[in-house]
Amino acid sequence: MNLTLHVWRQKNASDKGRMEIYQARDINHHMSFLEMLDVVNEELIAKGTDPIHFDHDCREGICGMCSLVIDGIPHGHQKQTTVCQLHMRYFKDGDHIYVEPWRAKAFPIVKDLVVDRSAFDRIMQAGGFVSVNAGGAPDGNAIPIPKDDAESAMDAAACIGCGACVAACKNASAMLFVAAKVSQFAYLPQGQVERERRVRAMVAQMDAEGFGGCTNQYECEAVCPKGISVSMIAKMNREFGHALAKGEAKRRAGGAG
Repeated sequence: MNLTLHVWRQKNASDKGRMEIYQARDINHHMSFLEMLDVVNEELIAKGTDPIHFDHDCREGICGMCSLVIDGIPHGHQKQTTVCQLHMRYFKDGDHIYVEPWRAKAFPIVKDLVVDRSAFDRIMQAGGFVSVNAGGAPDGNAIPIPKDDAESAMDAAACIGCGACVAACKNASAMLFVAAKVSQFAYLPQGQVERERRVRAMVAQMDAEGFGGCTNQYECEAVCPKGISVSMIAKMNREFGHALAKGEAKRRAGGAG
């Protein structure tokens, strides 16, 4: 198939940027979207033209690096699919396809379709881990966990941190990402010791990075390639409220809070 691509090109963070048109010729419908871009880039390189820069890594739908807005939708129009798993069979010969980077103040553009998502790393560094020394690894099933809690923790842990939720939100909110990372530990016994400190630190870092607030539009859930539910946001809000209340109680009792 032959396609016309309208691609965002931007030399660096200070460049104004613009849409440019490229022709994708003789594209096999079994190719992924990234493989199609590889074909276009090979032609550009052969002509001595700067290729289109875009992020990619595993190409198996696991790492979340393939951050492209395709025809106005993060990761494209296929539900629960990353760009690397979006195949050209879902497009038609002669289609015009618009390709842009994530748009969010907290995700500044580095070049073309590449954005800096280190804000997510800093949120994780603020508390998205378990640092309690729990000794040697216990045997499997040694710590009983209710089935519903285990499944909820696994659902939350499915988040790959791609940032599609931010790109889809009119406020560029990172609530779904942070909620998933907070919830995956809040449901498990290993995460209980640092439970209050974790949610306070991660929410504070999210705000410091400049992400917007959640206004319950559900756009984040609609585009999440792993199907993370907005119910995780409700879980995080409960965790945050509990942490604030417990901190206030400690402060009044003369504790550290």
